[in-house]
Amino acid sequence: MSNSGDRRGGSVHSVDRAISILQVLARQGAVGVTQIAAELDVHKSTVFRLLSTLEARGLVEQHASRGQYSLGYGVVQLAAGATRTHDISLVSRPICQELAEAVGETVNIAIHDGRNVISIDQVIGSSSVTTVNWVGQRTPLHTTSPGKVFLAAMSPKMLRGVLDRGLERLTEHTIVDVKALEKQLAEVRDHGYAYTVDEHEVGLASVSAPIRALGGDVFAAVVVSGPTPRIQEESIEVLADRVLSAAATISERNGFPKSG
Repeated sequence: MSNSGDRRGGSVHSVDRAISILQVLARQGAVGVTQIAAELDVHKSTVFRLLSTLEARGLVEQHASRGQYSLGYGVVQLAAGATRTHDISLVSRPICQELAEAVGETVNIAIHDGRNVISIDQVIGSSSVTTVNWVGQRTPLHTTSPGKVFLAAMSPKMLRGVLDRGLERLTEHTIVDVKALEKQLAEVRDHGYAYTVDEHEVGLASVSAPIRALGGDVFAAVVVSGPTPRIQEESIEVLADRVLSAAATISERNGFPKSG
């Protein structure tokens, strides 16, 4: 019985890795075995075996003269059977519901628009004591945790364009000093997530992590928010682990390759 379970688990893992290989090829075009193995942190022999299977099914094709692989016509045929309508709120909704249930707080999906953040979907957690609907609301980048995720992902030129226009103070805790904000954004890049406490609204805390597109660009964020008595600085790291996991799952479902 255990051997059968191990085989099933190994098969699922192989499927997972094969999908990641297809995503790498979709993002980079013609790529060799060594580069794919390095990007996914998988042994080259494993990558070669999976590529051989994908090639046999027409999903990848090999360039004999260069020893590289690219997507095959079989992928086009598969894509023809899928709808072209893509809405990140639909992709993320089941994961956000699981996250809201696990942490008991409100979960939002936010996108970046100019100098603001806009929430496009929301799930209310069981512990929420508020009925505030953030969907459609615009909030400043620098006062919110999703906004700091977007700022941290910007090019230096784009970031400078935002910072040079000044930082509005909404509460006494809002960071309006450019140097202080830049230091915090460096920490966001290091840790992979952002958080705010009382910066947008006194009594409100939030934690956010980036959702990535196929090419790795940050185009949305998962946000968990709630009152500061429940979301305090000493518990943020634990909450961040859950938010990061949810964001990674949504990113993978959106096409971003999974490592390992």
